Amino acid sequence: MPLHAILDEVEQLQNIGTRLEALADEHPRVSEALMTIAGHVRDVATVLAVLVATRFHDRADETVLE
Repeated sequence: MPLHAILDEVEQLQNIGTRLEALADEHPRVSEALMTIAGHVRDVATVLAVLVATRFHDRADETVLE
């Protein structure tokens, strides 16, 4: 189901944000840029999760009822 595939991508994006933050701790010269990018990646993950919640909500209810 596309819903699960998209939610898997949301999780992957969140993990990327976490990995970028870890890299920022290891590389002080680019720390600020990496933290900014990590924040943007997490923002995209959040927007994607909200999109799934709003667009697929009715379809998820229908699937449960079937």
